[in-house]
Amino acid sequence: MVKDEVRKYMEAAMGALGNLTPAKAQDLAKAVTKGQGRDQVTKTAKDLLDWSNRNRERFTDLVRSEVRSQVKTLGLATRDDVDALRKRVRELERAGKPARKRSTAKRSTAKRTTAKPSPPPAPDAPNPTPEA
Repeated sequence: MVKDEVRKYMEAAMGALGNLTPAKAQDLAKAVTKGQGRDQVTKTAKDLLDWSNRNRERFTDLVRSEVRSQVKTLGLATRDDVDALRKRVRELERAGKPARKRSTAKRSTAKRTTAKPSPPPAPDAPNPTPEA
């Protein structure tokens, strides 16, 4: 049947075509079904689009499933995990001490020196310059 031949052709050409647009599907159907009526070409193009969309959805589902599996294997937190932790922290904050208000005063940005000042010389220390 023509439909099976088109599917085989599509599977072989899938890598070259990428996303199948209605125009590409129509052209492909015309190339495969040379000499057949316009209705047959339109139906074949529609079938090709449906088939392509189903395969795209399957592939997307497969990728999502694999990503979820890898995230779980790596032990990464999901968005739901993080949201649950945020909720728990808020509950604990409300149940515990009242939250401290943050100061609105500007903090000094001046640099502080970390070098220690040198001690003054001892009063009994001998004079380092010789007397003449």
